[in-house]
Parts: sequence; structure tokens; C-alpha cells
Amino acid sequence: MNKTLVTLLVIAATVITIAITIDYSNNRTVDWEESYNEKSNKPYGVSVFYKELSKLFEDQKMKTIYYTPYNYFYANSEDGYGDHVAEGNFILVGNSDYLVDADIEELLLFAGRGNTIFMSDYTFPQTLLDTLNLTVDSIKNKDIIAKLNFNNSSLTSKNTTIDKSESSAYFSKFVANNYKALGYVNDDPNFTNFLEIPFEDGTIYLHLEPRVFTNYNILKDQRYLYTEGVLSYLPNETIYFDSYTKFFDSYYGDAQEKSNLSWFLQQQSFKWAWYLALFLTLLFMVFNAKRRQRIIPIVKPLENTTVGFVKTISNLYYETQDHKNLIDKKITYFLEKIRSDYNLDTTNLNDEFITKLSQKSGKKKESVKKTINFINWLRTKNEFFEENLLKLNKHIEEFYS
Repeated sequence: MNKTLVTLLVIAATVITIAITIDYSNNRTVDWEESYNEKSNKPYGVSVFYKELSKLFEDQKMKTIYYTPYNYFYANSEDGYGDHVAEGNFILVGNSDYLVDADIEELLLFAGRGNTIFMSDYTFPQTLLDTLNLTVDSIKNKDIIAKLNFNNSSLTSKNTTIDKSESSAYFSKFVANNYKALGYVNDDPNFTNFLEIPFEDGTIYLHLEPRVFTNYNILKDQRYLYTEGVLSYLPNETIYFDSYTKFFDSYYGDAQEKSNLSWFLQQQSFKWAWYLALFLTLLFMVFNAKRRQRIIPIVKPLENTTVGFVKTISNLYYETQDHKNLIDKKITYFLEKIRSDYNLDTTNLNDEFITKLSQKSGKKKESVKKTINFINWLRTKNEFFEENLLKLNKHIEEFYS
């Protein structure tokens, strides 16, 4: 066996073994970090929720926002420089702490224009809480289990519980006569954790248990029903999903897509497969840097000038607008084709000729008669127009179709 090939095989086997070992060791423990990353399949990622959103909001577009709300919604507003005007639902689950005052202001403007904001987190930026006159506190959960309830009696069948929850947040202060309490925790209506807040022409929904939207809870038992109940309050409009990944260094908020390569590199198996492929490609280039065979010269085939000639002649006729010449030639070629194909005399294009041509060609007599009569009519004319040429061409094409 070739020594180079043996070397490559040994190196490949070594790298694969290392990759499998690392992947096995990394997968032995479960990562319970609450990332709320829409690309993460870990327990507290939100990839399942992210993928199901398009099914819950039927026939609606879903745009993933990789920019801050200030950059994106300012750019994509009536006075902005984006490629569309943003209208619909803005959804943010977890990680709301990155929002600065400018983001809060732009989100409130977005809601005020008749749109909807849905945010779920343990608390929210103080600027937003102060603007909406809210206070958030928390209570400890018995047996580390949180009970999530709806106020709406038609949704109580979707009530659920989540485990691994040491405490639950609730709104300890809000304007009760203006805001609507939609849900509460631990079977106590005084601990409101889901609010509907009218804001100018739009609506803001604030929810205080983001873990219920994670992969772990959506896939466990029937907890997904609670998620469906929460989202049922949102109108069936375009979804703007706030991504875990952000472009903080860009002033322009028009783009939504980002390469999926970063997601692949977060998966250990894919990452090592990618690095292995790059490494083996580099080795192949190194060992095959010297050509083993001289360069074979490329022999260009002879150029077919027929098409070019036809284009030149057709352009000439088109520019000169010589319709009579073209009509005469098309009639001549058509009759010559009939003589060669059907062995018919084309001297007299009379009824007898039409009957024979219909019988030999298998075409309907009425269709053949229209074509021949039109040709006879053209022969009586001295002046022709483009529509005469087009109609003649249509008759001939129909005859051969």
C-alpha cells in the first residue's frame, strides 16, 4: 500500500478516535444552563419552541432578529432605512437584561403603533418597569415545584407545573383597573405572573416564567399546552423573534439571517467532523502539490456559426421592418415544405388543394382552410404590417402543432 495513503489513514483514525472520546466525555453530563438559545438543543434552550412558532401562527412570516430592538425597529419603521415596515408580534424569551433605555423606547414605540410585544423573563429592565408602573417580587416554591395557572376559565385545562424551580416571580404592584391579570402562580390569584397591558394603540404582554418555554418543559408530559395557552393571546400576525445571538456593533437593523456554521460549531460531533475534513483536505493538498501528469491542453471545438448567422439575418430584417419580404419568404418556405412532405402541387391553392392537404396532413379542414385563405389574401395585398406577419406565423405554427 502507498505510504502516503497509510499515513493519511493513520492520522484520520487518530483524529476520529480523539473526537469520539471528547464527544463521549462531554455528553456524560447534562448542561442545565438557562441560555434560552433558539439554536440550542440543551434542556434550557428554546429550539423546540422556536421551531413550533411557525406552526402556531399559521400562514405568517417569522423573522429572527439578530440586532437590538433599537437598531432593528428604528431601521424598519416608516421613517427608517430598512427594507420593510415592521408590524406584528415581537417575542422575547429570557435574556431581557441586555435591553438598554434606547431599546425600551423603541419597543414602546413599536407597541404604540398598534403592534404586540410578548416578553417572558424573571424580571425586566428597570426602565420598562418604571414606565409601566410595575414592581416584581418573588416567592419560594414548595418542593421546588411551581404551579402555573390561567385566570381564563376556558384555559384552566392548560394549567401546568414545572419542577427544578426554587422560586417564582410575580407582579407585586400594577395598576389593576387598567391592566388585566391573565395568570398567576401557586394557586394564589394574588401572585400574578402574566399581565396584559394596553399601550396606546398596541398591547404588551409580560410573563414571569421563561423556563416553561424551554425544551425540557415543552417536551415533558403535556406542559406544552400551557405554552399554547399563553401564545393564544397574541394576534395571528408576523413574528419577530428576538435571537440569543446579537450584532451589537452594527447600526443597521435590516438583516435577519445569520450563517448556521456557528450552530454547527457548537455541536461537538459536527465541529470535529468539520475540523477533520479541513485537516484532511490540507494534507491532500500538501501530498499532491506536485503534478503527476503534464497539463493537457484544452482544444476548443469548432464554433457553430449557424446560430450567429441566423441571429444576424433576423436582426437585419427586424431593424429594416421589411414585412413584405419576410411574409413572402415564410409563404414560399411553407409551400415548399408541403410539396416535399405531402407531394402536393401548390400552384393553385383552391378548395381541391385544401381538401387534399387536410386528408394527407390529418388536420381539420376548417383549420387548413383558414391558413390557406389567409395566404391567398396576403398575396392580394401590396402593403403589410407587423400584425400580418405575426398572424401568418401563428397560422403556420398551428398547422404544425
